[in-house]
Amino acid sequence: MRLKLLFSLILSVFLCFGAIGQELNCSVQVNSSQVSINDKTVFDAMQRSVFEFMNNRRWTSDKYSPAERIDCSILITIDQQLSTDEYEATIQVSSSRPVFGSTYTSTTFKYQDEGVRFKYLQFDVLDFSENAYLSELTSLLGYYAYIMLAIDYDTYSMMGGQEHWLLAQRIVANAQTSGGAGWQSYKNRNNRYWLAQNALSDRFKSLRECYFVYHRKGFDQLSENVSAGRAEVLKAIKLVEKTHNNEPNSYNQRLFFTAKNDEIIKLFSKAEPAEKNEITGILDTVDPANSTKYLAIKEGGR
Repeated sequence: MRLKLLFSLILSVFLCFGAIGQELNCSVQVNSSQVSINDKTVFDAMQRSVFEFMNNRRWTSDKYSPAERIDCSILITIDQQLSTDEYEATIQVSSSRPVFGSTYTSTTFKYQDEGVRFKYLQFDVLDFSENAYLSELTSLLGYYAYIMLAIDYDTYSMMGGQEHWLLAQRIVANAQTSGGAGWQSYKNRNNRYWLAQNALSDRFKSLRECYFVYHRKGFDQLSENVSAGRAEVLKAIKLVEKTHNNEPNSYNQRLFFTAKNDEIIKLFSKAEPAEKNEITGILDTVDPANSTKYLAIKEGGR
């Protein structure tokens, strides 16, 4: 009995230390409700495989405590079964970070990838390499992991996610041989290729800088000084305006506001009238798709 107890304690310590270093706390769901097949155990297996792939892999050389892991989620909606082992799906990815001095978490990334095609068999091992294209599914998952890491690091230090943006770009380069539309530069300007490419371009530097000012200088000091924090968020939005002047209505810019528009409205609804006028004037220019929503800023506090 003592031997079994000792073994259990050693195993628990091993598992505890083994978890230290994993960067992602990723919830995973596979929705197969649109596919009419009798045996759906393959989708349960897919969900487990993706969960283990995202959460058990070391993505960086940095040390993370369990509390520091990045909260994120992946929803894979199976739209069609194309063959025994091939599927067409929509993949939704999101991530968030905590705000200092509060229980609030701020969404940093929301992305919907449609018309994705990949192969998966129930007992497949999800192999992955940063330096080679091994499968569509693991390339997609690795890409998303590095994008979420890149943005998270950008929120904590100025341009801090550079290494991870470069790794995401490397995955894109490796995957271009697959012919998948999301990896190609010539298919459209709103895909995986351009998200990584734009982030590494000097023309988008101010948007990258925005993430740091918005989060570290802005939201992280709201618990101590709301006015000062809100002023920094306004500065961050002006950095987006600078990017807009270089590349109007870019994909990266739209994704920023997909994650942030509701949060911005809530923050500035309680601002002074002059600040409300200034922020809405900028937002109407840089995020026209949500201009109607931004009317709520001026209406707030009336």
